[in-house]
Amino acid sequence: MSLEQAKKNKKNKKRNRFIFRTAILVVLLGAIVFALVTNLQADNAVYQVGDKAPNFSLKQINENNELETVQLSDLEGKGVMLNFWGTWCKPCEEEMPYMQSLYPEYKERGIEIVAVSLDSTEFVIHPFIDKYDLTFPIPHDKNEEVRDLYNVGPIPSTFFINPNGEIEEIVSGALTLDRLEGYLQDILPKQ
Repeated sequence: MSLEQAKKNKKNKKRNRFIFRTAILVVLLGAIVFALVTNLQADNAVYQVGDKAPNFSLKQINENNELETVQLSDLEGKGVMLNFWGTWCKPCEEEMPYMQSLYPEYKERGIEIVAVSLDSTEFVIHPFIDKYDLTFPIPHDKNEEVRDLYNVGPIPSTFFINPNGEIEEIVSGALTLDRLEGYLQDILPKQ
């Protein structure tokens, strides 16, 4: 191979490396721009105490309640305990009897308990409802839209919403009967 041929091969290799590196850089920049634009357009709001609770609508699974669809805006004027749970979650299971024991009294006093199931299928929810004889509304968030809307991490997670539709308190983890009743007292409609 001649000296001139070697120089030409070296020059071609450099040019090919430059083109390859430029192509990788363009792809990476495109991915970064796409991620930034997507995140700016997404509703990544994290709702906190004092914020207006975001509205949602979910189909209810238990038939013994008068509501077919649970829509938060329909409950304005009432206090709302919005609980996120799953049948596989032991702390969730432990607090359900407390919720059921307080529900009849607090429903009459203007509070609605809404327990949003995050289970993947209704098949496991019905036996759970029957086991604890649950009578409060249990909508199913099978696509996790409401979970994402409320930015729920670990479950159980509970949002206590006052009659004006504002988040009064957010609790992660299971509630004892006393703590649960205390939070319900805080969101009672004013008479």
